[in-house]
Amino acid sequence: MRIAFDVDDTLLLPPEANGLPYDSPSYDTIAIYRWFQAQGHTMIIWSGGGVDYARHWADKLGLNPDAVIPKNANGGIDIAFDDCNVELGTVNVKVKRLNNSVTRTIPEKRKSTL
Repeated sequence: MRIAFDVDDTLLLPPEANGLPYDSPSYDTIAIYRWFQAQGHTMIIWSGGGVDYARHWADKLGLNPDAVIPKNANGGIDIAFDDCNVELGTVNVKVKRLNNSVTRTIPEKRKSTL
């Protein structure tokens, strides 16, 4: 199967969600990602922030995806994990977004300790 994961608020928790002054990994979601990866599925990472942004975080988080593609790409995705209501895969899994009432900052203006 082709499994796609979004970056912000899915694989990565921004400061507004984690209460820290920097981005941090979403370890629970990364564990799910690694489970699918260990089963031999085709792993895809994408982001509304673009391919370069998604690739940057895939590398920093050590996820080794099979592909990093533009979000909303018509790529025959079987399961899509995202923090928003999306219809990007045959099955769409909405990841709980922490502190949803707080407006997010622009990713380029955030810090990372990774």
